[in-house]
Amino acid sequence: MESARCKAFVAAAECGSFTAAAGKLGYTPSGVSQLVTALERELGFPLLDRSRRGVTLTGEGERFLPEIRGFLGKEDHIYELAAEVRGLTVGSVAIASYPSVATYWLPAVIREFQTDYPEIELRLMEGIRQEMLEWIDQGIADMGFLTYTEPMNYEWIPLAEDRMVAVLPADHPLAGRKAYPLSRCEEEDFIMPALGHDVDVEALLTENYIRPHIKFTTLENPATLAMIQNGLGVSIMNELCTTGWNRKLVKLPLEPEKNLTFGIAVPSVRHASPASRRFLEYAVRMLTRPERRE
Repeated sequence: MESARCKAFVAAAECGSFTAAAGKLGYTPSGVSQLVTALERELGFPLLDRSRRGVTLTGEGERFLPEIRGFLGKEDHIYELAAEVRGLTVGSVAIASYPSVATYWLPAVIREFQTDYPEIELRLMEGIRQEMLEWIDQGIADMGFLTYTEPMNYEWIPLAEDRMVAVLPADHPLAGRKAYPLSRCEEEDFIMPALGHDVDVEALLTENYIRPHIKFTTLENPATLAMIQNGLGVSIMNELCTTGWNRKLVKLPLEPEKNLTFGIAVPSVRHASPASRRFLEYAVRMLTRPERRE
């Protein structure tokens, strides 16, 4: 199986058209089309449906896309190992992360890592938990920076604890309290991030038998915090997400208290590429020391 054919198929599937895939790969659209057709002939069935609007995956294409990504990943791994043996350090690392971790923790790690390994390409992908797990499952991301939740189907490297807090408008009746009673979520207009399914918040509420009065849902926490500033409701999130948000809102510890464990999910440290293992080493060294996360 030729890697050029596989790369053309993956690019076309991700871009949705042969033209866009051609621009990404530096080929002509007809060249990409011919490579994908050759791969389909080799396998014995179509991988893409063609139309005037572009291309979409067939049922077989959906099944084979993660496998072909894995095949290309192994090829890259071989070249990275060979470069490492020759004394060169090259490769790429795709990092999935919560926006908060990507904003406040990872830039310092990336800066130090790139200083030592400028030839390694880093791709930072921000998303909610559901997206990150899908990226790891499909081989799009090499690792994910997220919070620990069962079940954890990957190798887990713990980094740090972070407490969960209630975030209230500055003029909220409980703004002067030392802690926010979790049960109040049933009485408040509640704003739920992560498309209404924040796994960490849902788990906390479920274990305390609380059904919040969800008034609004958002994709990510910055929108939630802006809505709270404007008096549209309250929310619960880990404290890292609230870094830098100090105007027109109040952050209170929860009653009962709750901490989350941040860490790195990796399909397999042993089978990770040399570049990925190097980045993991830097991340663990820098982020397990509180002063290095500042």
